[in-house]
Amino acid sequence: MDTILQCPVCGNALHKAEHALVCSSRHSFDIAKEGYVNLLMSGKPGDQKGDNKEMARSRRDFLNKGFYSPLAKAVSGCIGSLTRKGDNVLDICCGEGYYTEFAAKSHEREYYGFDISKNMVRLAAKRHCGASFFVANIASIPVKSESVALAFHLFAPFREDEFARVLKPGGTLVTAIPGKHHLYGLKEVLYPEPYYNDEKPPQADGMKLHDQIRVRAEINLSSSRDINALFQMTPYYYHTPTEGMKRLEQREALSTDIEFVLLMYQKS
Repeated sequence: MDTILQCPVCGNALHKAEHALVCSSRHSFDIAKEGYVNLLMSGKPGDQKGDNKEMARSRRDFLNKGFYSPLAKAVSGCIGSLTRKGDNVLDICCGEGYYTEFAAKSHEREYYGFDISKNMVRLAAKRHCGASFFVANIASIPVKSESVALAFHLFAPFREDEFARVLKPGGTLVTAIPGKHHLYGLKEVLYPEPYYNDEKPPQADGMKLHDQIRVRAEINLSSSRDINALFQMTPYYYHTPTEGMKRLEQREALSTDIEFVLLMYQKS
C-alpha cells in the first residue's frame, strides 16, 4: 500500500508490507499493535520524548469533553472547503488525535498525523478514525515533498521550511495563534497582572497569508481535574510562579474565554 511517508534514514518512499513500513533500501519500521509507526530517529539533536502518559491522557480526556470543539469545527470547516475527497491532509503535532478524528467524521480525506510524543500518538491511533499516525520530529517531517493538499498546525513550533516543503503548489497551511482574550480568565488566577495576547502572525517565507478566521467562546470548568488539564496544555505550565500555581490548585471552578485566530497560508 502506498503512502506519502518517506524513510527517515534514506528518504526513499515507504510502503506497507505485512506489519511494517519498508523502503527500497530495506529500512523497516514496525507498525505497533495500535496501528501507528515510529519514524523518529533517536539521538538526533533536538529530539525529545514529549508528553508523558499522564499528560497525554489528561489532554485526551479534556478535549473529549468538547471544551475546544469551536476550534475543531473551524479546522474541520477549512478542510471541507479547501480540499476534496482523496486529498492528503496532515495534522502537524497532532497530539492525541482529537482534531483529526473530528474532521474525519465530516470529510472523507486521506488523513495523516504525527507528534514527537509516542504517548500522544499511541492514543491518537486508538481513535481508529482511519488516519495514519506516526511519531516524528517537526524539524524533519518524514513526508514526501509536495504531497499534502492541506496541513493544519495548532499551537506548536513553527517550521515554515518544512511546512512549505510538504505542501503541494497552491496547498494550504492552517495554523492557529492565540486570540487577544484567549485564556484571560486563567491568567487572572495565575498572574498578579494578567495580559492580553498580541496576535502576532508567524513569518512564513514561501507562503502567502490569504485568509483568517476568528473563533471565540467561553468555557466553564467545574472540577480541579479539568482546570489542571487545561493548565498543562498551555505554555504557562512551564513559566508560572509558585504563588500562581498555588492559587490555581485551590480552584474548583473556572470560567474563561477561549479565542483563536486561524491563519490560512497558501504555498505559492
